[in-house]
Amino acid sequence: MPHVLIRKTGRAGRITLNRPEALNALSHDMCAAIHAALEAWEKDPDIDLLVIDAAGDRAFCAGGDIASAYHAGKTRDFETPRRFFRDEYRMNAALFHFPKPVASFMQGYTMGGGIGVGCHASHRVVGDSLQMALPECTIGLVPDVGSSLLLAQARGRLGEFIGLTGYRMAAGDAIHAEFADYYIPETDWPELIDRLCDTGDWNLIDAAARPAPQSQLATWQAEIDRHFGGETMADIFRGLPQDQGPALDFALPRIAKGSPLSLACTLDIIHRVRVSPKIERALDQEYRFTSRALEHGDLIEGVRAAIIDKDKAPVWRHASLDDLPGYEVFQMLLPQVEAPLDL
Repeated sequence: MPHVLIRKTGRAGRITLNRPEALNALSHDMCAAIHAALEAWEKDPDIDLLVIDAAGDRAFCAGGDIASAYHAGKTRDFETPRRFFRDEYRMNAALFHFPKPVASFMQGYTMGGGIGVGCHASHRVVGDSLQMALPECTIGLVPDVGSSLLLAQARGRLGEFIGLTGYRMAAGDAIHAEFADYYIPETDWPELIDRLCDTGDWNLIDAAARPAPQSQLATWQAEIDRHFGGETMADIFRGLPQDQGPALDFALPRIAKGSPLSLACTLDIIHRVRVSPKIERALDQEYRFTSRALEHGDLIEGVRAAIIDKDKAPVWRHASLDDLPGYEVFQMLLPQVEAPLDL
């Protein structure tokens, strides 16, 4: 059975991630299949809209196939992972610019690469099981697949908070942070998708939507805005109060687990993209880092600790943010001329 099901049903183009045993993690072949479908359906007069969903109830997509990148990096093969990132990001850009409505239905674990498939849609539906996050800093990466654009455009300083802490958003949080648009109970999804396919009428999503659940992020918004506005990580930490509120109580131990290099670069990327909020800008800034992450960053060690050995005890290149020279952030985010993204 293919890991992604591509077919036309009624008036809709259907894309279903179909690797539930791996939480629908994206492989290179899956990205290529999605991109090919987008190109085929862009001008197809029989297609009025796209519907993207996923098999199983545990995950929409828990991310990309980072174990493959680890094994390639261990053999000093850095070009194979770069090729994956390039092709994945080109798919993300094509999805963002797709000229017809795209409805995504996101449940369970929706992380990393899953956000790149689901959150660039025009009609983003979430349900009660959603756990949406960008935990890349904990494996020596940065939020990518165009997510830096979402982070840059989130309310206030939520982008910095979500990107640095890996906070897991429930449905209400995702809508408040503008990573999603609609809350619809997951039991209603099969019938709604059938009607979308039969009619091609995306207005049915608006009619089916329910009021968004409460958001923890909304209650923390003022505290987050107050403390996550620094230009650098040093600025953020320099301004922290002794009496911390609940948002900082949550954030600080989680930030401490991240790669210092990834944290500093994540913050810089969000700020760069906020100045020029375009998907191409976001993907280019992200690729500057990810194309170097295996050779010059903490990605190999982060994946080892999280996925391979599972000891959850990475030894980062820098013991803390205080030990990170500023020029290394600059070097990781220089334009990539040896293997350009070329969107």
